[in-house]
Amino acid sequence: MVNIGNDWDEMLKDEWGNEYYQKLRAFLANEYRSRTIYPKMHDIFNAFKHTSYEECKVVLLGQDPYHGAGQAHGLCFSVQAGCPPPPSLINMFKEIETDCQGQIDKNCGDLTRWAKQGVLLLNTVLTVRAGQAGSHRGQGWEILTDTVIKKLSDRESPLVFLLWGGFAKTKIPLIDMNKHLVLTSAHPSPLSAYNGFFGCKHFSKVNEFLKGWNEKPIEW
Repeated sequence: MVNIGNDWDEMLKDEWGNEYYQKLRAFLANEYRSRTIYPKMHDIFNAFKHTSYEECKVVLLGQDPYHGAGQAHGLCFSVQAGCPPPPSLINMFKEIETDCQGQIDKNCGDLTRWAKQGVLLLNTVLTVRAGQAGSHRGQGWEILTDTVIKKLSDRESPLVFLLWGGFAKTKIPLIDMNKHLVLTSAHPSPLSAYNGFFGCKHFSKVNEFLKGWNEKPIEW
């Protein structure tokens, strides 16, 4: 049984007994026992631990965790304190500086500060083998995270969904776009950032939306 420690426990209680999750759990037990897996087991659900269902304001969707040593800690795009920010995150920081006209510490890639303000930093797959990108796809995580997206879409209070890149955009059908703000762009990766991520102004658009609903803006 997973214990997150906030209202996600109630929201997801029916998932842990489902056949798909039991198979995923058995798979993970073997993986963690026999291989190097990221993030550490106790960090898998950090996105939910830091951002409760009711306090969520923004959903930023990633694909799967970083597969390098010392990077992943359960928050998409984020790396552990002391770890150099990867290129995609550096590009996100550049866009924030341009969009919000302020300075940001580009040496600190730990985005826990965003999570604590209501930004759910959700990967669609929550674990990965060291050095093998995408190695835990198709094992059941996507069923769980699609359920999470649907439950967030069902909320009465509106959210902002940030969907960057082609994969993230495939989740649009799960979201009630009449209720929530969905912002899409190219991925911040160096391979695609100049194809529409730079200049998207998503960070200021998020805060304009939140202010319009009398919500406190995010301090990016």
